[in-house]
Amino acid sequence: MKVLVISGSPRIGGNSDVLCDQFIKGAKEAGHVTEKINLGKKKLGPCTACYACRNGGVCIQEDDMTEILEKLVSADIIVLSTPVYFYSMDAQMKMFIDRSLPRYREIKNKDFYFIITAADPQREATDETMGGFRGYTRCLPGAKEKGIIYGTGAWDKGDILGLPVMQEAYEMGKNI
Repeated sequence: MKVLVISGSPRIGGNSDVLCDQFIKGAKEAGHVTEKINLGKKKLGPCTACYACRNGGVCIQEDDMTEILEKLVSADIIVLSTPVYFYSMDAQMKMFIDRSLPRYREIKNKDFYFIITAADPQREATDETMGGFRGYTRCLPGAKEKGIIYGTGAWDKGDILGLPVMQEAYEMGKNI
């Protein structure tokens, strides 16, 4: 299966990004084809709500989202990962979700996994972020939520290393 991991973290090697790598390691060992997209490295503009995409499914913005949308449509499994900022997903992930508009109906029958990291050690700190992810996948035909990895209690880069969630991410990737 084709596994597409979307890392929203602006910090390459940050806590949520490291968990993405663990998930990918497990998925590769299980024989899946994997790809990771770091949104922080991509040229993306916010949706301008011009709705030009309603005519042909093409956004008028000329940036990296066109390529990302093609990969979303062709993937079997999609992993969305974000750090929690002020009890919500980060700007990069929200912009990515909004920019899915031109082809969101084509992102169908996908299995979704979510990776969330937060400085707050309480899992409830991720509720609003999961609400955003669930709102997004509710709009995608046939989307199925398959698993959530909670990397709570991790503020500074590297805090996630050595925590049990590292093994959880690996195992979840291996067992898809």
